[in-house]
Amino acid sequence: MAPLKTRSRSAVSDLQEAPTADQARTIVLNSLNYSAKTRKQLHDLLVDRGVEQDVIKEVLDRFEEVGLVDDRDYAHEWVRSRHTSRGLSRKVLKQELNQRGVDPDYIDEALEQVTPNTEIEAATTLATKKLRSMRDVAPAAQTRRCLAALARRGYGYEVAALAIERARIESESAD
Repeated sequence: MAPLKTRSRSAVSDLQEAPTADQARTIVLNSLNYSAKTRKQLHDLLVDRGVEQDVIKEVLDRFEEVGLVDDRDYAHEWVRSRHTSRGLSRKVLKQELNQRGVDPDYIDEALEQVTPNTEIEAATTLATKKLRSMRDVAPAAQTRRCLAALARRGYGYEVAALAIERARIESESAD
């Protein structure tokens, strides 16, 4: 019996047609069902699925036109959510939005929500939680560990030190 001829992977992919605009719309809608996405994230998804550039532009332009893709709104929501729930600093939020391909003007506009006072409050909340979990640890070690935890969230030394000081004052007044 003669061996079966197999086609190379590239020969098979050459036979497949690129997804149509309708298929691209379905891909985008399915992705948006899970969570909001930036235009760049959706663009990258469609590229990975083999959609042609002109189809990608057409589909994403239409999604923006009807308001289903809005990088400005995405940036505002991202900053509000991540700063409130995770206590992330402006620096980290900016990095995350840059990685998602959000326009720098939209990023700057969204970051206006995070004032120096709200940043110190968020850092103090994080410091309070961290200090509470280390009651049996020496004060110097508490400070080091707390500084490291706040640095991972993007806070500079000055903000972190102030937050730790405030957290200690709050915990002393609560005791």
